[in-house]
Amino acid sequence: MKLNIHPATPERWNALEDLFGRQGACNGCWCMYWRIGSLYHRRPREENKAALRDIVEQGPPPGLLAFDGERAVGWCQLTPRADLPWLDGGKARIAVDAVPVWSISCFYVRRGYRNKGVTRALIKAAVDAARRAGAPAIEAYPWDTTEHNIGAFTGIASTFVRAGFKEVARHQRNRPIMRRRFRSSRQRDTSV
Repeated sequence: MKLNIHPATPERWNALEDLFGRQGACNGCWCMYWRIGSLYHRRPREENKAALRDIVEQGPPPGLLAFDGERAVGWCQLTPRADLPWLDGGKARIAVDAVPVWSISCFYVRRGYRNKGVTRALIKAAVDAARRAGAPAIEAYPWDTTEHNIGAFTGIASTFVRAGFKEVARHQRNRPIMRRRFRSSRQRDTSV
């Protein structure tokens, strides 16, 4: 399968909306959990959807979309960690240091495309985008398991290992913080 990866920009909103569907990807989250925490559960899905749309429209792009032809088949939230305050809301993801890393915080892959390399392609594209943006490093918060399960929206550690990420901390047994450092960082370009 030949995938094309593009930033989630306003002109790609319809593709993102189609990918997430009526349910809003994972339980109506619309990728707001790391931004607002469990509040996303207590408000209507349409409000989460509107919030993500505002973020997409205001820019910079909050993530990447994987396309199989014209159809969006995968999503990866990619943004500076500072844009995701709820990453520090749980013991498993406490910041390792003050390095202004970019974070891969979640994925969503369309049914029928899971376990076919979409996540791997999104990670590769995220690494390239963060490097181009001048990030000193990119970080992820996957599950350390060989089991692929529906709750693994943050990814599986072994996939990140294959993409050159190294474990930099582990505050909980199955939740490593993984990082890939870049040799040099240029001035920040947030156009992902």
